[in-house]
Amino acid sequence: MFENMLAGEKSLQIWMAAFVVAGLIAGIATGFFKARKIQPNGFKWKTFRNEGIFTVINIATAGTFLGWSTGWLTTNNLLVLQKTQVSWWVVALEFALYFFLFDTWFYWLHRWMHKEPVYSWVHKLHHRSTSPNLLTTASVNPLESLVNGGFVPLFLTVMTLISPIHEQSMALIGPTNVIMGLYVHSGYEFFPRWWNKTWLTKWFITSTFHDQHHKYFTINFGGYTTIWDRLCGTMRPKFESDYLKIKDRTRPEPTMEPAE
Repeated sequence: MFENMLAGEKSLQIWMAAFVVAGLIAGIATGFFKARKIQPNGFKWKTFRNEGIFTVINIATAGTFLGWSTGWLTTNNLLVLQKTQVSWWVVALEFALYFFLFDTWFYWLHRWMHKEPVYSWVHKLHHRSTSPNLLTTASVNPLESLVNGGFVPLFLTVMTLISPIHEQSMALIGPTNVIMGLYVHSGYEFFPRWWNKTWLTKWFITSTFHDQHHKYFTINFGGYTTIWDRLCGTMRPKFESDYLKIKDRTRPEPTMEPAE
């Protein structure tokens, strides 16, 4: 079963990589990205180079350990996925359970990692980039990767004791980790202007939300939602107005009518 999971994830990663490359090419060619850059002058080649090095180290260490530990748990039947057919609403409930539990896990451990001496030992490396980019996603101390990446095998192991998660749900959980990580560190805002205005969507973070965490440091700790930040008063007060400023740049400049 673990081998099937790895094969499926590898195929997904290939397609995701192709999608990202194609999107980058199209975005650059059309000027789509230029208008949506959150910090227009924030990119630094030296930081980008260092993040590439840290990413390789992190994947080689924490990635290898997480892969091995997940395989060990699976081999010893401590981590089990249900292969039976399941209704869509069961998949939705299982995914929602993971989504909000991880958000809670991430928020509180993230705040903890901003306290000394944990910050200097663990989280400081990730904050070398005050204007994040795609590589910032994995440019972290391997210990931090174990804290964040370790939630999925922990969640699946605990659920094995209660009610094992279905493979169909895992097909959503796995990609969500990757997609959200890349999106919030992309440095570009793609969501529409009304995102923070409706009661349903304002609870889910945007790239701007996490970008401001890197820029201002002591605010916007949430990983998937703004719920805990709103409840605990750690959301940047000007976040929503700043978001609109970025979206205003995507509007075409008004043209002057020629005088008759």
